[in-house]
Amino acid sequence: MKILRHLSPVRAYHDLRLFLSHRRPHQWAFLALAVTLTGLWIWAFVHDSHFERPYKREIIYVQDWRLDRTDEEIRAQQKIDEAKRQKEIAELEKRRARIQAEFKKLDDGMTAWGL
Repeated sequence: MKILRHLSPVRAYHDLRLFLSHRRPHQWAFLALAVTLTGLWIWAFVHDSHFERPYKREIIYVQDWRLDRTDEEIRAQQKIDEAKRQKEIAELEKRRARIQAEFKKLDDGMTAWGL
């Protein structure tokens, strides 16, 4: 821990002032340019990363079932519901395949450019 005794915020401030006092004018201009460009890049990434999510109402409908339903009626309704669910799954898979094909096309294009 002997190295920590040489560290001091006051010494660091004086050392920085001494270092900066020996800089030439063109170095200050390049420093300002570098800080400005770096700040612009950081601002651009932060600004671009924020987006508003559209509000989407999610309504869930609940069916009210009679208490005196037979097992055959329940099974018939389950078959109807299963057919609807399979149709929704098929549509989702088609959508996923389309998006995957778009990304594959983009990746192939980037590979052709050597990226």
